[in-house]
Amino acid sequence: MTDTTLAPSRRDLLKSIAVGSLIIPFAMPMRGLAATVAEPAKLNAYLMIAPDGIVTIASHKPEIGQGIKTSLPMLVAEELDADWKSVRIAGARLDTPAFGNQATGGSYATTLNWDNLRRVGAAARAMLVQAAAKSWGVPVVQLTTASGSVFHKASGKTATYGSLAALAAKEAIPDLSSVTLKDPKDFRIIGTNVRQYDGPKIVTGQPLFGIDTRLPGMKFATYIKAPVFKAKVKSANLDAARAVKGVHKVFTVEGGNEIDELLAGVAVVADSWWTAKKARDLLNVQWSDHPTSSQSTAGYAKRAAELAKIPPATMLRKDGNAEAALASSAKRLDAFYDYPFVAHATMEPMNCTARFTGNKLEFWAPTQFPDQGRKMVAKTLGIKEEDISVNIVRGGGGFGRRAINDFMVEAAWIAREAGVPIQLIWSREDDIQHDFYRAGGFHQLSAGLDAGGKITAWTDHFITYAAEGFFKIDADIPPHEFPGGFVDNYALGLTEIPLGVPIGPLRAPRSNAFSFAFISFIDELAHVADKDPLEFQLSMLEGKPIIDRVRGKYDPKRAQAVLRLAAEKAGWAGRAKLPKRTAMGIAHWWSHLGYFAEVVQVTVAADGTTKVDKVWVAGDIGSQIVNPLNAVNQVQGSVLDGLSVALYQKITIEGGAVVEGNFDTYPLMRMPEAPPVDVHFIKSDNAPTGLGEPALPPVAPALCNAIFAATGVRLRSQPIDANLLKAAK
Repeated sequence: MTDTTLAPSRRDLLKSIAVGSLIIPFAMPMRGLAATVAEPAKLNAYLMIAPDGIVTIASHKPEIGQGIKTSLPMLVAEELDADWKSVRIAGARLDTPAFGNQATGGSYATTLNWDNLRRVGAAARAMLVQAAAKSWGVPVVQLTTASGSVFHKASGKTATYGSLAALAAKEAIPDLSSVTLKDPKDFRIIGTNVRQYDGPKIVTGQPLFGIDTRLPGMKFATYIKAPVFKAKVKSANLDAARAVKGVHKVFTVEGGNEIDELLAGVAVVADSWWTAKKARDLLNVQWSDHPTSSQSTAGYAKRAAELAKIPPATMLRKDGNAEAALASSAKRLDAFYDYPFVAHATMEPMNCTARFTGNKLEFWAPTQFPDQGRKMVAKTLGIKEEDISVNIVRGGGGFGRRAINDFMVEAAWIAREAGVPIQLIWSREDDIQHDFYRAGGFHQLSAGLDAGGKITAWTDHFITYAAEGFFKIDADIPPHEFPGGFVDNYALGLTEIPLGVPIGPLRAPRSNAFSFAFISFIDELAHVADKDPLEFQLSMLEGKPIIDRVRGKYDPKRAQAVLRLAAEKAGWAGRAKLPKRTAMGIAHWWSHLGYFAEVVQVTVAADGTTKVDKVWVAGDIGSQIVNPLNAVNQVQGSVLDGLSVALYQKITIEGGAVVEGNFDTYPLMRMPEAPPVDVHFIKSDNAPTGLGEPALPPVAPALCNAIFAATGVRLRSQPIDANLLKAAK
């Protein structure tokens, strides 16, 4: 990671002074994170105060349900000493000169903005106070602020921010590094329960999401691509589609060979989406042969089983002598774990609205990475980036899927060919069958225990996929991955299987899979050692130093603390009193700088049906929870998401194509199945970090560990197979 400090001029900082209004864009330093941002970039927060006291704060990051459209402006409003009732939040357009990086991903929004956006508010507050001091002829130190007003206690004078805005706009912009920030004990907005700013619009069904966009003269489009990824169009009955009443245009697209860009297909543009779909169903597209058609889930599994019997192709890490330690161990355990491809299945399918006006292209796009989308479109269509504008529209779920902008480039191409504004909407089948999937994987694990039940050796032959492009990272494993560094004799190796199926980041990338395999295996070892699974996990962390990792420093003591708290809240010590075939499991994980431990209680019926009774969660994301209401919602959503994946979700490949097509074949957890999720936070002496992802990874291993405790059946594959859990007759 690198630091880039930006030193903008006053002209850059104060672009506009309107009569009676204070409009302040601020530029600040940020840290570039390779996991989500290719290059370091400046970050700009935007603040406007109107004469009537209304404070408008720009939300520069895409909102996909994680709550940052509310929580980031809270940071500005807190240090401004604004009255939250007078705050309005405006979603920002893509404007990299003003805002720098506007991507959403990796749970880094709070981490990167905690100090920076607070300094925006503090600087604006200082300008308002300075303006009041000059107006009243009193020293700045005699003035205080609260709820959108400046006070001079000695004289009893009061002025609202609105009345001071025009004067404040003439003041010098303070050096952001020198402004004074509040002591957390004085926070009045941060740390309070604030409902989502868009909440009323969502629950009343007002237009808000990308799919709600409407433009004058707009048509609707569908785009059919090959079931086998990257196959080309061989033939299509375009005339049959054109004959449908209401169809505007039908055409083929040659496309390219980059799996995350514009692929070959056939577009239908019509007066309504349903008309476009009816015409599409008549196309009878024939696709050319493609090498991926020889691939299948069964083939991957067969090859993985063969590879598990031979040494890894690449050794990523070797500590001590794992093979020798295994040979001399008092007890040895071998296990083969696997997990499938998983689709994002966002409730709002991929969509994008595009309009050409002359040589200019404008988007309304629910994208997580708007600037990357703009660059891709510029490259593919051969137009200048500066001729492309992007309105960042709220997305109905993202989880990493909207970080890949294939839907943007498709919409742009179709709009140009159609000659009218269009809204491209993917069907649910499109969405599931043309996703960028959570990579499946296989782990041949072996571990040894000494006579006292301590782990003396650990080996992992990780069999994964040779994926394409940047998203290969989501099928990889870093050498420092847990339990690397926690076992003296440790070996991690990797072998790849060729893959023609697109993969990409899914909520808590890699951690959502590794946690299942590794913590479940640790639970197995605890039972072999005849140890309490909680104490066994705690003992692995005991006495270990803070470890440097690519995305931060891992502190074992913080992991121990959340384990103990989760166990306490769940009543772990009394679990032996639970009824037959009802049991608890426990797991912990560190992901995206957050420490989480979870206890799952399950009841497994005689027919193998698993009911999750309750989940207890303990988390540590630093010294401050910005919006506790949203924080609890995020944790609960993460837990339910993780349970849904573990219980039901898998993508199956046959003949190079995805088998599943809709929620009948790719089920998600339903509301009646959702258990209570009891959330607790530890406020530690660490900088606040993000929350969109770190609560998800522990739930799958905790669930499977609970199922083992209830049934004696160890589940080493996901999703759960109820047939394995039937009670013996």
